[in-house]
Amino acid sequence: MADPTRWRKFWRKTRESGPLPALRLALAHVVPQRWLRVRGPDRIVSAEVLSDQLAKVLRAWGMSEDHVAITVEIMLYADLRGIDTHGISMLPAYQVWQAEGRITVTPEIGVVRQTPATALVDGGGGLGHVPAHTAMELAIEKCRATGVGAVAVRNSAHYGAAGAYAVMAAQAGLIGLVTSATAAPSIVPTFGLEAMLGTNPLAFAAPAAGQPPFVLDMATSAVSLGKLTLRKRAGRKIPDGWAVDARGRRVTNPWRAAGLTPLGGNRESGGHKGYGLAAMVEILSTLLPGAIYGKTRDARHPDKERIGLGHFFLALDPAAFREKGAFESDLDRLIETLRATQPLDPAQPVLVAGDSECATHAERKGSGIPLSAALVEELREVGRASGGHFRLDDD
Repeated sequence: MADPTRWRKFWRKTRESGPLPALRLALAHVVPQRWLRVRGPDRIVSAEVLSDQLAKVLRAWGMSEDHVAITVEIMLYADLRGIDTHGISMLPAYQVWQAEGRITVTPEIGVVRQTPATALVDGGGGLGHVPAHTAMELAIEKCRATGVGAVAVRNSAHYGAAGAYAVMAAQAGLIGLVTSATAAPSIVPTFGLEAMLGTNPLAFAAPAAGQPPFVLDMATSAVSLGKLTLRKRAGRKIPDGWAVDARGRRVTNPWRAAGLTPLGGNRESGGHKGYGLAAMVEILSTLLPGAIYGKTRDARHPDKERIGLGHFFLALDPAAFREKGAFESDLDRLIETLRATQPLDPAQPVLVAGDSECATHAERKGSGIPLSAALVEELREVGRASGGHFRLDDD
């Protein structure tokens, strides 16, 4: 029998969105979603059109122009670099959150406390892009004055790709370290059955002398939750080891996944290390700023309270440790040495963190960003619900 709570949500959305979207919602309550996935070719969209689409929707929600500009920049950072789980694909989720009152699009962001080298920022209950951008700018400013800047954020929400903020530090000639909690418990701890921690990403960026910075951007789960969502949209199986069902058994059907494995998978292949990293990120991102942590976030969802995520940002000046430029030159040589490693397959040279994203950025900047047919339809609904603001058919 259908969940009456889901039906109440359905009838509310029927009144809000009209008959055609309502029909899709009704079918979603009685037919498995994987039977309804939209089939068709990918749509290739230019960065300019994608940027305009994002901006139109955010403005329609009432977001200020300053906040629109920052949010679009960070979301586009992900789409241009092939981090497809953290760009425009998040817009449908953001729409649900703002419609349910779980985020505000007009947050009051402010510094709660600070010292010469540290600060605590309150995100005002909005999306995380602007408070995260504000926090890393503040960390960079403090680092220039003291050699190190550490800023934590509370009362925030999803902020896109963590690497975008670590790169801000590297572009300023500094080392950047960024961590964040995530909204939904996803990682099942080693030896456990229940998802307790988010995918809890971390990013690290360091400036080199003559080439792009070293950029590591990773989830502490075996895979990000967004990649599971992309597989559902495409109706594709997931690799063995990504996820487990409610009984702790590994699954390849994304619809049966009840939790993600930690980075490394099971205990024998090092999953306890990924679990430990996820807990470390949780500590830095939530306990340090006093944000909502772990499973307690999930308990708040039924009440539609604010998401309340926390983040952490560190900027470190290499010149505080060595003569100016020495670190960057040595990093150049390290990167070149790693790339010069004899490859297992001559057709696949050895890469370093950030290489794939740089190559994808160059390709997509010129040829456009691919969007699945299913995502385009979801975005069409977002545009319709936001007052008819849909531009992706124009490209």
